[in-house]
Amino acid sequence: MHDAVEALVRDGDTVAIEGFTHLICFAAGHEIIRQGRRDLTLCRLTPDVIYDQMIGAGVASKLVFSWLGNPGVGSLHAVRRRIEDADPAPLEIEEYSHFGMVLRFMAGASNLPFLPTRNYPGTDLTRVNPGFKKVRSPYGDEELWCVPAIHPDVTIVHAQRADADGNTQVWGLYGVQKEAAFASARVIVSVEEVVDAAVIRSDPNRTIIPGTIVSAVVREPFGAHPSFVQGAYDRDNKFYVEWDVVSREEAGLQTYLDEWVFGVPDRAAYTKKMGARREELQADRQMCAPVNYGF
Repeated sequence: MHDAVEALVRDGDTVAIEGFTHLICFAAGHEIIRQGRRDLTLCRLTPDVIYDQMIGAGVASKLVFSWLGNPGVGSLHAVRRRIEDADPAPLEIEEYSHFGMVLRFMAGASNLPFLPTRNYPGTDLTRVNPGFKKVRSPYGDEELWCVPAIHPDVTIVHAQRADADGNTQVWGLYGVQKEAAFASARVIVSVEEVVDAAVIRSDPNRTIIPGTIVSAVVREPFGAHPSFVQGAYDRDNKFYVEWDVVSREEAGLQTYLDEWVFGVPDRAAYTKKMGARREELQADRQMCAPVNYGF
């Protein structure tokens, strides 16, 4: 992960770490923090705790999103401090609905400049966000709001497995990883396991990202914690609850970063530091040939 981030994530980039509650690559976010990247634009449908950590660490100047919060718990306190109090610096935000962000990634992946939508009647987002434009339908008189394509410089995706060429397979819940990858200039795939190409070819329906668009493949076991990986480990709900307390004050957040990000050299050391908690999250085997769906 160190080498992939060093080579592919640059100051000023637009970065998407995707995954919808499932398969969120916290390991990549931590490595970006450790390497001291600055002035990033972070984009994601749901800025999870990983973006709270990254923004709290000072890597980002802008956030593009559609729903903001610590899932099931409440606020992302580092983000709130930046937005409400400019503490320690202002944070530019650009907000859409979930479907609006999906369309932005779809447009980028399809090499279209924009996509129209009927998703915004009655909202004030179109008034406060200059990214929205109106177009007249070429098939009638209807006017539609449209959203611009998004093209991240780097998209980072975590998955159960890939081969060395980056052909990436996912099972279980997923979001716009595929669209974000196709919309992006560079793609880092982080996986629990690197497998032989024959395994990928034997089960092709699980492949959501082809190796032809992948820039780097990283074997990073437990790379999504505290998010989860179907068939490997459960979501660490206790962590999300604890994060609300840890991040409520700036000092607590910085103490966490010092211990769990700057205080370890890589994800393997982070995982070892978890001790028995890792074992508690390990998935029971529930086979649905040829993969383990866990729990």
